Amino acid sequence: MIRLVQVTWDKRAVFLERPNRFLALAQINGDTKVQKVHVRDPGRLKELLFPGNELLVKYAGKPGRKTSWDLMAAKFQGEWIPLNSGLHPAIARAILENPEISPFGAVCSITGEVKYGKSRLDFLIQTVNDEKIYIEVKGCTLMKGQTALFPDAPTARGRRHLQELMEIRKTGIRSAVVFLIFQGRSRAFQANRRTDPEFAKVLSEAAGNGVEIYPVLLEYRHDIIWYKSIIPVKI
Repeated sequence: MIRLVQVTWDKRAVFLERPNRFLALAQINGDTKVQKVHVRDPGRLKELLFPGNELLVKYAGKPGRKTSWDLMAAKFQGEWIPLNSGLHPAIARAILENPEISPFGAVCSITGEVKYGKSRLDFLIQTVNDEKIYIEVKGCTLMKGQTALFPDAPTARGRRHLQELMEIRKTGIRSAVVFLIFQGRSRAFQANRRTDPEFAKVLSEAAGNGVEIYPVLLEYRHDIIWYKSIIPVKI
């Protein structure tokens, strides 16, 4: 495994409830006081956020904030699963910068938050072979059996990104979607047809039109996100 980024947290907590998709209520370090915790991941996360489950949280008390804590990870079958989407850009960049593990090989430039159409795609890279590649990054925390599934909630935004990647590919420029798989025991990746059949349809169409799909298997241990491998895609 290859080290990517360090993830810091301050306290352990116990999940109580989720009043809305961006807010969780929890008890921190055994204290009976209920604290508000910011949830960066808008997915349903039902297999991770249920009453009594263990969390890792980071103190983020700032003037004007309604929440004093950020959710960093939740327990799943004895392992910690990162749940802060704010980590995704740093993880993806660490992969892209390492030619030993990047699916695109060596690069000479990486630009983040690139505007295209009605969206901002996560990265535009230029390889040492002078190829431009537009890249969108998605985080995946859901696993059924040994298959990682995305999304865990319907995502019109995700479908739009895939359509824009197809438009780019039709101009002759490479485009790709990188799925960061946080369930380290996954053996394959598949679109979640039951939850979002339209996303599954568009992902299949994108693959057929030359959009590259890379599910990158990760593991969170000892406060580090580790790269494991790229796993197969089931279309």
